Amino acid sequence: MPPDADNEKNGRRDQVEAEDAHAAVRKAAKASFVGNFVEWFDYATYGYLAAVIATVFFPPGDEVAALLSTFAVFALSFLVRPIGGLFWGNWGDKYGRRWALSWSIMIMSGSTFLIGFLPGYGTIGLWAPALLLVLRVVQGFSASGEYAGAAAFMSEYAPAKKRGLYTSVVPASTASGLLAGAIFVFALNAILSDAQLESWGWRIPFLLAGPLGYIGRYIRIHLEDSPVYRELSEKSGHKQVDAPVRYVFKKHWKRVMVGLGVTCLNAVAFYLLLSYMPTFLSEEVGMNADMALLSSSISLAVYIAMIFLMGHFSDVFGRKRMLLTACVLFILFAVPAYWLLSTGTFVIVLLVQIFLCALLTMNDGTLATFLSELFPTRVRYTGFALSFNTANALFGGTAPFVATWLVASTGSAIAPGWYLVIVALLALGAMLTIHETAFEPLED
Repeated sequence: MPPDADNEKNGRRDQVEAEDAHAAVRKAAKASFVGNFVEWFDYATYGYLAAVIATVFFPPGDEVAALLSTFAVFALSFLVRPIGGLFWGNWGDKYGRRWALSWSIMIMSGSTFLIGFLPGYGTIGLWAPALLLVLRVVQGFSASGEYAGAAAFMSEYAPAKKRGLYTSVVPASTASGLLAGAIFVFALNAILSDAQLESWGWRIPFLLAGPLGYIGRYIRIHLEDSPVYRELSEKSGHKQVDAPVRYVFKKHWKRVMVGLGVTCLNAVAFYLLLSYMPTFLSEEVGMNADMALLSSSISLAVYIAMIFLMGHFSDVFGRKRMLLTACVLFILFAVPAYWLLSTGTFVIVLLVQIFLCALLTMNDGTLATFLSELFPTRVRYTGFALSFNTANALFGGTAPFVATWLVASTGSAIAPGWYLVIVALLALGAMLTIHETAFEPLED
């Protein structure tokens, strides 16, 4: 065969292989996207309907106590996240990312679906908040494997020089779920009366988790595990670390502590700025509820657009530089931003929310890739899940409760801004102890 024919044949084969690899990455992105979307659609509707849920599930008479109880249930469901992270991380590292992710989405969406059928306090009394707590705990346990697993999965599929860009699809999926939840709740408020919303309207978004979860599981079980994980399995003769959890604590506990410290800012800022903000604006600032939701929805759309840009910047400038910059900017501007939010003026609130979301994307668009690069392949899922979920249990799930308590205790609407400053200082200290991870291959 002439040399030109050989070259042409090789060129076609390389093109086909490149197209197949690109198609696999796109399919992995869809699989990573859908589970987090379902999870955060649920969290968004729970946060945005907090006042309604407080009325439905808790004793009448004290609105502040009922709202605090609603956020306490939200926070308590996060206490099982470190346990769930260890469980799903252990199974994901031993038996594959796909296996863990396909089961976690089924359990997570199923428990969320069942919340839509719960009777309220007026029907079964204290059993109502008790059952709500049980289902939220199950949901939190299963969801603890979602973000870490999807990020590890995507980072292992992504091209090395675009790892930050591709892995940013995971935080983008969380924001997309929040945006969808905000739009859905906004539509419910516009279409239904208060009585209809409290009677049955609040159930609709939870019931949607059932079919969405089924679609996500279907996509995941028809996808191969990541090339990096498969290569490691082949090299080791399909023998992984027998006890990933024990191995992480023995060999990589310093990395876990760094990951936890860096994640604490993401946890608090994410829940305060993207989930709790409409409730804060309407309940604490006195802004019209519909306007608060509209402002949050617009800022979320900007956040989603910017998250991919920040993921790309982390590929260019490095993870450490992006995360350190985010810490410093939150330290400088969190309190002034909350002072402006307390004015309740729509235009000012919207501009401040967009600014805060831009700061958050610097952190959020980088963090998932950074945590994936922080741990070796054999325990990546476990290490990521442990540090990420512990930080979210301690700081993220409690953020709405702490913010509500701080405002009630101090009488100041800017109190959550000081809380952001404190956790930003903690994250800054943790980030200063670690080296740059962006320009190195994933550690095996």
